Amino acid sequence: MAGHSQFKNIMHKKGRADKARSKLFSKLAREITVAAKLGLPDPAHNPRLRAAVLAARSENMPKENIERAIRKSQGGDAETYDEIRYEGYAPGGVAIIVEALTDNRNRTAGEVRAIFSKNGGTLAETGAVSYLFSHVGIVEFDAKAASADAMLEAAIEAGAEDVVSGNDGHQVYTTPETLNDVARALESKFGEPRKTALIWKPQNTVAVDDEAGEKVLKLIDALDESDDVQNVYANFEISEALLQKMSG
Repeated sequence: MAGHSQFKNIMHKKGRADKARSKLFSKLAREITVAAKLGLPDPAHNPRLRAAVLAARSENMPKENIERAIRKSQGGDAETYDEIRYEGYAPGGVAIIVEALTDNRNRTAGEVRAIFSKNGGTLAETGAVSYLFSHVGIVEFDAKAASADAMLEAAIEAGAEDVVSGNDGHQVYTTPETLNDVARALESKFGEPRKTALIWKPQNTVAVDDEAGEKVLKLIDALDESDDVQNVYANFEISEALLQKMSG
């Protein structure tokens, strides 16, 4: 099992407590507000905002919360957030990329550094590990949206770079520049995707034993708990046994 998506699946299986859901909604709302403030407050004409709204819907965030976050971006008292990327290493030599939105760079930097340190990781300079990842666009559909062949054909026609289809759905990869065009083309054929986003995709993965794997998962969990952290990416593989243990 590779990378962060499997860890997210673990969290879904465990179920979210109200507190965790509230924290998630706050992060989703922050991204919506930032996206709307940077562009037009209309998802139809703002690709980043559209992606943020899709992410919120996929987590069953109430419509009124989404609309409130968009309205907030237009107010004169809307907070200003900086987008920051942190890079570092987890136990086992696993590379980690952390994306944050913060109104206080010093607070966030100190918190992220402390999380790495407490969980056996090391924070590194920007650029230290990002070369191990590709910054790409992703458009995801449920498996029932189309057959693998139909999705592949449509994705190639739309200008996508790669398609991975399986029981858990279809992942269509694009360049950052073509993400919006590809997403729109596929949506016209298969309906609204479950996800549209820019992500850091590992070029290769590092296999770690169960001991290191558990430490990596705890580090990612701690980073996810930080209010300022929006996304965490890692280039590791863990065993099915550990996956079952963590989801049990």
